[in-house]
Amino acid sequence: MKFLTISRFAQAGGVGIETVRYYQRRGLLRTPPRPEGSNSANGVRRYGDEDVERLRFIRSAQTSGFTLDQIKELLSLDARKNRKRAREMARARIRELDQKIVAMTKARQALENMARLCETGRGRCPIIPAFDLKVPRE
Repeated sequence: MKFLTISRFAQAGGVGIETVRYYQRRGLLRTPPRPEGSNSANGVRRYGDEDVERLRFIRSAQTSGFTLDQIKELLSLDARKNRKRAREMARARIRELDQKIVAMTKARQALENMARLCETGRGRCPIIPAFDLKVPRE
């Protein structure tokens, strides 16, 4: 087991130091104690392998679309071995992702159609007006 400073710990998790501190304030990560016999000015906190694993889990769960509150709940469910609730949360997230996939697929198809219409070279390309946020002229 290796012990890391906060800088190396943040780097191992692919985040910045302030993100680590933010996760600590939110209760997602522990704040390691300072070494015994040191004062607060020179005692450097050290993070271990379990801390790195937890930080990587947090980042991975965020990538999957879980909020920090949901991640905190997942971490507590793991500590209590509540597999049923964790499974329910994962399935709910899957449903949300499926809905987004449907919406994104429709958006992709619409863009594909506009790009195809733009190829004809007749009139104004429909892509530009489709994203124009100005009020239409009468």
